[in-house]
Amino acid sequence: MPFGIQPIHILIIIIVALLVFGPKKLPDLGRSIGKMLSEFRNASKEMTDNFRQEANQPNSQTISPTIATPPVSVPTASGFTPAAPAIPSTDGEKIPSPAATAGRFCIQCGAPNLLEARFCGNCGSKLPEKVV
Repeated sequence: MPFGIQPIHILIIIIVALLVFGPKKLPDLGRSIGKMLSEFRNASKEMTDNFRQEANQPNSQTISPTIATPPVSVPTASGFTPAAPAIPSTDGEKIPSPAATAGRFCIQCGAPNLLEARFCGNCGSKLPEKVV
């Protein structure tokens, strides 16, 4: 038997329930417990279905494949210094100068960070390792 309940235990539970509730209220009690269990099952099934539906929906926020422009300032050990202006290319797009891209930028939020920082000061995500 499940949970280690013997047939004698079930009989004792039924006798105690008859004594406490009486033979007239016992069917009503059984009906109300059955309704409660079916409502609980329906609610849990509905919640599970909604969760699966939300998990299977594609994310509406897509990451664009273009490179974001660097921030206005570049992090240094002593603080932030103004970034060098962008250099125009032959096709009209502006290419950031090497001085503007020097520093540690968060790959999650793009915030500038100090060169010796290991985690982003804005969002807290881990910064990429230094490339030497």
